[in-house]
Amino acid sequence: MASSSFALPSLKLQFPTHKSSSSSRNKYSSSLRPIKSSVSEKPPYISSPGTSPIQSRPTKLPIRKVPGDYGLPLVGPWKDRLDFFYNQGRDEFFKSRIQKHQSTVFRTNMPPGPFISFNPNVVVLLDGKSFPTLFDTSKVEKKDLFTGTFMPSTELTGGYRVLSYLDPSEPNHAKLKKLMFFLLSSRRNEVIPEFHNSYSELFETLENDLATKGKAGLNAANDQAAFNFLARSFYGVNPLDTNLGADGPKLIGKWVLFQLHPLLILGLPKVLEDLVLHTFRLPSALVKKDYQRLYNFFYENSTSILDEAERTGISREEACHNLLFATCFNSFGGMKIFFPNMLKWIGRAGVKLHTQLAQEIRSGIKSNGGKITMGAMENMPLMKSVVYESLRIEPPVASQYGRAKRDMVIESHDGAFEIKEGELLYGFQPFATKDPKIFDRSEEFVADRFIGEEGEKLLKHVLWSNGPENESPSINNKQCVGKDFVVLVSRLLLVELFLRYDSFEIEVGASPLGASITLTSLKRASF
Repeated sequence: MASSSFALPSLKLQFPTHKSSSSSRNKYSSSLRPIKSSVSEKPPYISSPGTSPIQSRPTKLPIRKVPGDYGLPLVGPWKDRLDFFYNQGRDEFFKSRIQKHQSTVFRTNMPPGPFISFNPNVVVLLDGKSFPTLFDTSKVEKKDLFTGTFMPSTELTGGYRVLSYLDPSEPNHAKLKKLMFFLLSSRRNEVIPEFHNSYSELFETLENDLATKGKAGLNAANDQAAFNFLARSFYGVNPLDTNLGADGPKLIGKWVLFQLHPLLILGLPKVLEDLVLHTFRLPSALVKKDYQRLYNFFYENSTSILDEAERTGISREEACHNLLFATCFNSFGGMKIFFPNMLKWIGRAGVKLHTQLAQEIRSGIKSNGGKITMGAMENMPLMKSVVYESLRIEPPVASQYGRAKRDMVIESHDGAFEIKEGELLYGFQPFATKDPKIFDRSEEFVADRFIGEEGEKLLKHVLWSNGPENESPSINNKQCVGKDFVVLVSRLLLVELFLRYDSFEIEVGASPLGASITLTSLKRASF
C-alpha cells in the first residue's frame, strides 16, 4: 500500500540470464528484525519523521558540477525518450551515461517528455549513497511527483489529488495517511485467514490448469487472487458475490494504463507506440465508466472507514477515491508485480533452495501447533531473508523523485555535487540497491544475504518502500503506509506455497509490468 512512491516499473523488465546463487550458511540466525507491522499494531499516528534531517557537514570529497546536459529544447528530451524506451532500453540508458560521465550522478531527461511533460530535466542519482537524499523531506519536496515528470489527470481519481501526490507539508497528507493506518489496524485480524482462503483458491486453479493443459499461467490467476484477498481482508466482501464479479483486475488494468501509458511499452510498432502512448495523453473519459464501477464497489463496502474519515474532517467522497487508489493502484499493483518477480528469482534458484524453505517453513508451522501466525514466521530466517533479497534485487517501487527545497551538496561514493533549489532529483532504485560498494555479489540473488547480525545491518539499504527497511512510515514522511503489510503478505505467499509444494518449475517471459510466469511443474509436499 505504497502511498508515496511510484509502485510500478516503467517498462518491460530485462531479466539477467545468469544463474543466481543460493548458497546457505551453516546456521540460520533468527536475529533479523521482527516486523512491527501496521497490520498488527496500533500505528503511531504522531511520530518523528522517518528520515531525520541530515546535519550539514563539510565534505571531504571534491565538489563538482553535475555532469551531463539536457540537449536542445524538444529535441534533447525526445532523443532521450527514444534511447530509454527503444534504442538502448532502460538499464543500458543509465549504464551508458554512467560510463560517459564517469559518475553515478548526472543530468539527463526522463520520459515522457514532449508533449506530456514540458520539463523533463532531472538530476539522476544511481548509487546507494546519494539515493537516500530522496527520502529526506527536510531537503526535498514530494508534491505531485509520484509518477515523475508528469502527473496524470485528476479526472482519473475523481477530481482529487490523492495521498500519493501530496507532500507531508500539505494538511490533507496527515489526515489521509492516518486513515490508511486506521484501515490496516482495524482489519488486521482478517489478513492471515483471508490470504489463506484466496491463495488456496489460486493454487487449486493452477493445479487444475497444469492437469488439463500441462502448464499454468500465474499472472492472471494471481491478479484475481490478490484482488479477492484485498477486498475480503480490508472490506469484508467477496467481490465475486457483488455486481463487480470477477471484473476487478481487468478494470484496474485499464484504469492504470490510462495513468501510466506515458511510461510503458506494450510491444506495438515503435513509431505508432511512441506517438500514441508517449506523446499525447489518452482521454480519461474513455475509462470513466470503468472507474465508476470500481468506485461504487468501494463506496458500498467501506462504510466504517468512511465514517472514520468524516470524523477526521475528510469527505466520504475524497476518502473513497483515496481508498480505491491505495487498494487498486498501490496494494494490488504491488502484489501484481512483486509476487511473480519474487517467484521468478526463487524458481531460478532451484530445488536446493526450495527444499531448505520447505523444511524451515513446515518445521516452524508444526512447532506452532499447525497455525500460521506472525510469531511463527519470525522464526523462519531463511524465508524472511528471501523476501528481503527479492525486494532488494528487483524492487517493486523502481523510481523516486524529489524537488530540492534549497541549494545543497549531494554526495556519491566518489564525488560531491552542487544542487540548486528547485532542481528535480530522480533515483532509479534497482541501481542503488545493487550498488557493488554496498552489496557483495550485488547482481546475484543470494537467498541468505540478510541472515544474522551482518545481514540485518544491510536492511537499511533495502529501499523499496520509499525509505530504509529498518525505518517506519509516519505522517511526517513519505514512506509507504503498508510497508510492513507488503512484507507480511510476501512472507505468507512463501509459507502457503511451501506448505503445499516441495518445489516448482517455471518459464519466464516479459510483460509491460513485471515478469510473466508460466508454471510447468508443481511437486506436491512429500515430507
